[in-house]
Amino acid sequence: MRFGSSLCTLNVGGRRFCFSTELMKHLPLSRLSRLHRCVSESELLELCDDYDRDRNEFFFDRHSEAFSFIMLYVQHGTLRFMPHMCELSFYNEMLYWGLESSDLQLCCQRRLDERLSDCFVHFFPEEDLRDHEEPQSCWLERIRRIFEEPTSSLAAQILASVSVLFVVISMVMLCASTLPDWKTAETLDQHRIIEAVCIGWFTAECIIRFLVSRNKCEFVRRPLNIIDLLAITPYYISVAVTTLTGENSQLQRAGVTLRVLRMMRIFWVIKLARHFLGLQTLGLTLRRCYREMVMLLVFICVAMAIFSALAQLLEHGLDLESGNEDYASIPAACWWVIISMTTVGYGDMYPVTVAGRVLGALCVVSGIVLLALPITFIYHSFVQCYHELKVRSSRCSHSLSADFIN
Repeated sequence: MRFGSSLCTLNVGGRRFCFSTELMKHLPLSRLSRLHRCVSESELLELCDDYDRDRNEFFFDRHSEAFSFIMLYVQHGTLRFMPHMCELSFYNEMLYWGLESSDLQLCCQRRLDERLSDCFVHFFPEEDLRDHEEPQSCWLERIRRIFEEPTSSLAAQILASVSVLFVVISMVMLCASTLPDWKTAETLDQHRIIEAVCIGWFTAECIIRFLVSRNKCEFVRRPLNIIDLLAITPYYISVAVTTLTGENSQLQRAGVTLRVLRMMRIFWVIKLARHFLGLQTLGLTLRRCYREMVMLLVFICVAMAIFSALAQLLEHGLDLESGNEDYASIPAACWWVIISMTTVGYGDMYPVTVAGRVLGALCVVSGIVLLALPITFIYHSFVQCYHELKVRSSRCSHSLSADFIN
């Protein structure tokens, strides 16, 4: 968008905020940064309520004090709830401007999680933005909803059931193919036919979903679509390699590669995430809590480095002749630390000295404490994600019921 001048004015609820166009482009507010990608005033009006070309002024019918509070976050990097304002209302303003709950301070995040869990109120900014997009042709949109939203219509539910059936069949065949009784020539031929049918279904489904998708680049970047490609591509590679090499026993490396590629079909199980709310909740929780997961891994790695070095010293380093050979090196001791911190304790290696046993007790206790620290926040995020997806699924179910009645 070519703005009228180098200075932009944001009129939010009657209060004006002036920015340079270059500064507004780099603000961590996605609604404002997307203004620069607009090529017409009609696109601008999808992001703001009104636009004055002469004064280069954008009008937003939003809460002015909440926006000024958000601007403090832009300047200082700390975002807390606005005093004397409902948490849900302020969160709604955050979502409108392009912020997420992860931008809040930890104490405010806990307050928000409690409010969302108590009131069962959930926000879906992605859906709001999609409502303003120009709709595609009717039949393309229907096909897209059938393939992308399993609960949107009766046809979508039937298609999802068939897809789940093919996934189950392919997994059963993959497991059965490793049994000794299934390695006869006749059984292998039947297995190849069933495998080809399942792959044909998955390939056709993936191609149709790609053709009817709104944004092809976004489609390729989605994790579930990447998993689909990882599950489908090895089959065609293995068929191509088998066709080119045949049963030549000299190409043993290719044989190992083929076995690895065939075993990658286990990724088909993740395709069930399209149709089951629990797996979707797990994936959304991991995406939103990646910082906590990284923090958890850092805790484990730091503790593992400390306890493994001490265990190697106490069990083997102080007495090289009669020391515990299970702790001969720090990498070997790392295995003992990780199974002790996670309270698995296989018993394949254990300390025998008094000092080593004391260290083992400290390792177990510290593992319980360190693993429990981020779990609370991850649990609250899981509950929130589950409620959001459940509300979204119920919306689609209500739409399906209305279509059926009509």
